[in-house]
Amino acid sequence: MQVLGQLKRWAKIARRDLHAVYLAARDPRVPWHAKAVALFVTAYAFSPIDLIPDFVPVLGYLDDLVIVPIGLWLAIRLIPPDILEEHRAAAERAAKEPVSMVGAALMISVWLMLAIGAVLLAFMLYSH
Repeated sequence: MQVLGQLKRWAKIARRDLHAVYLAARDPRVPWHAKAVALFVTAYAFSPIDLIPDFVPVLGYLDDLVIVPIGLWLAIRLIPPDILEEHRAAAERAAKEPVSMVGAALMISVWLMLAIGAVLLAFMLYSH
């Protein structure tokens, strides 16, 4: 049971740090190379598209367990510590706020429209 508690704590810290790194990537005080790494790691972490698809046994999840933590570690090392702490505090505050149902509905709608558009495009291309 102790291992499960440690994993939950680690996941909470990783989620907070990913949000903080995302916020730092938009901060003009952060060097461009740190911004590039931060944007890559947050985009990869939150993207539904993986380098190795999750349906590939073992390797599908292994890339998420390796690429994201290493990228997060590198981004944290490149972002100036005082700026990172500022954004960690902002990420902590944001985690305590309620989730916007309007925002969630908007994102679901966008993904749904993209999926329908892809199906319609595929149907039009292959129906000839």
